[in-house]
Amino acid sequence: MAIPDYQTLMLPVLQLAADETEHKFSQTVEILADKFSLSAEERNELLPSGSQAVFNNRVGWARSYLKQAGLLQSPKRGVFMITQKGLELLSKDPRKIDIPLLEQFPEFIEFKNRKKDKIENDAKSNIEIHTYQDATQTPEDSLASAYNKLRLALESEVLSSVKETSPSFFERLVVDLLVKMGYGGNRQDAGKALGKSGDGGIDGIINEDQLGLDVIYIQAKRWEGSVGRPEIQKFAGALQGQRAKKGVFITTSSFTKEAVEYASIIESKIILIDGEYLSRLMVTHNVGVSTVGQYEVKKLDSDYFDNE
Repeated sequence: MAIPDYQTLMLPVLQLAADETEHKFSQTVEILADKFSLSAEERNELLPSGSQAVFNNRVGWARSYLKQAGLLQSPKRGVFMITQKGLELLSKDPRKIDIPLLEQFPEFIEFKNRKKDKIENDAKSNIEIHTYQDATQTPEDSLASAYNKLRLALESEVLSSVKETSPSFFERLVVDLLVKMGYGGNRQDAGKALGKSGDGGIDGIINEDQLGLDVIYIQAKRWEGSVGRPEIQKFAGALQGQRAKKGVFITTSSFTKEAVEYASIIESKIILIDGEYLSRLMVTHNVGVSTVGQYEVKKLDSDYFDNE
């Protein structure tokens, strides 16, 4: 199932605390992950920043908002427990707990007003503020959504630019990307290797590591239509002629289903990189793009306070 949003998690978090004992956050995350039958992949899915798991983050915000409404309390660091007000709410057997319900509590309204005053003060200080209307999103979800939109737009722009380059520039681009990814040693060595083979379906050879313990054979083509199985067969045959077992086929277009299936069943290891994947790698490894802004998302360092 999909990872539940933080409002969906509010009622389960409060119900978990209904036993009136102290609960650790890490244990709560595991219990709720089991309750929602999350897969290992869903449990480990990270925010774009890579700083925290998405599910952990949403459980954390559910707990935080319940505390702001006075339904939970933290008697000591790292734990939470239910309050009398939280027990009274559960006694009414609510179908769900969400922001509109929390707005019934004065403590939560006070919390929202503090946030509103902060935003207004920041706006008066000429700090650009963006608010998101989707109430199912945590602040990190909103940042992630905005980041993904910017990222996809940039990748599309990068791919369009790559398709307009000359064959020689495209070859240099491939060299830059592979070197940034850790292949080929330095750029000079990689540049010498690429474009020197001239053997059938092979455009170049590059070291897999800086010591040159193994090599990778490369086919890099700017295509308009989809690359089919015959082209991959030709490349695989060229690899066999070189007694090579590793190859990378890079194209600005896409691969047919038959081409992908063929590459997956042959003995040689051939990695297929289509235009979308190529642009994604370029953005990830900062090839053909530059950083125009950087935002840090910080969280409380509980270890610092534990040393009190």
